[in-house]
Amino acid sequence: MKRVYLDNAATTPLDKEVIAEMTNVMENFYGNPSAIHALGREVRTLVEKARKTVAGLLNASPSEIFFTSGGTEADNTAIRCGISAYGIKHAITSKIEHHAVEHTLNMLLKDGVIDKLSFVNINEKGQIDYNHLEELLQNNSRSFVSLMHANNELGTLTDMEKVGDICEKYNAIYHADTVQTMGHYPHDVRKLKAHFIVCAAHKLHGPKGVGFLYVNSNIKIPPMIYGGAQERNMRGGTENVYGIVGLAKALEIAYKEMDEHQAYIQSLKDYLKEQLIAEIPGIAFNGETDADKSLYTVLNVSFPEMDMADMLLFNLDINGICASGGSACSSGSNIGSHVLNGIKADPNRPSVRFSFSKYTTKEDLDYVLEKVKRVVKQNALA
Repeated sequence: MKRVYLDNAATTPLDKEVIAEMTNVMENFYGNPSAIHALGREVRTLVEKARKTVAGLLNASPSEIFFTSGGTEADNTAIRCGISAYGIKHAITSKIEHHAVEHTLNMLLKDGVIDKLSFVNINEKGQIDYNHLEELLQNNSRSFVSLMHANNELGTLTDMEKVGDICEKYNAIYHADTVQTMGHYPHDVRKLKAHFIVCAAHKLHGPKGVGFLYVNSNIKIPPMIYGGAQERNMRGGTENVYGIVGLAKALEIAYKEMDEHQAYIQSLKDYLKEQLIAEIPGIAFNGETDADKSLYTVLNVSFPEMDMADMLLFNLDINGICASGGSACSSGSNIGSHVLNGIKADPNRPSVRFSFSKYTTKEDLDYVLEKVKRVVKQNALA
């Protein structure tokens, strides 16, 4: 059976060049990078070379890049340590952030670390209200703002430069969750005015279990993990050398091929959207879908009401289609997607997130369209 992978927002397949780079390190470099002997120094050189590569691509200083186990750790470090370092009592976020942000801030509120957690208004497309953000900053003490660049379920983009300008005006600390967009858009940290941005390598054809946190040099935070002196005393624990090297290689490839891949993947997204509109009456989309307002790798499809709606993803899976999705909350026992709930999506319509990569083909999408049409027709309400 043909299998089509359209869940790249969850994770991406490894690039063969990344595999080759990591394999070389696994086979030939085994010293502990903290050791002072020759084998250790060799490996330390690999780590610092990777750091320099990442920093160069972001227009950052190598001293501003800290390697982590992934996006969740990077988000937690930025939020917990940023709030702690400056004694901040007020945080601002939105109702559609990733759980790594939402749950962390809720716990800080519950534990009394912060006194107030505000939620910026969003519209039905997931766009934030910049005027409301300014009101929240204006009417409170120094704040910590955590807003994602692109929503992981909807694809809706936030204007990071605009948020950065607003935060600067009110002396707020700004954490941008860039997990979904790192390697898909250029991030020049000298223009963004973000104090923290993050990366998870497996979202851009790199390995799982590794990422990084950018910390603006004007910000000083305590460690999240204590132990050894690794990462300049900011993160104890022996470095994931193979992962770090793979991350740097994946990001290097992503930047080199970015324009080409963006044009190609956007064409696939547009094609799938157009064909779904043409072939399935009543089809709709969650979040923004216009190219200038939406992450080009994500299309969240809102299907018409149907019998066995909760089996839609299962039916796609047994037809060889890997995707993800859910629905808004329709009852007290159904939690549903907090993102779809946040934009007040119709709880009676099942949703599927199709997400693409440079390895997706038009033939893949034609296969998906054929199977989706059949499933929708078989489960259409009488």
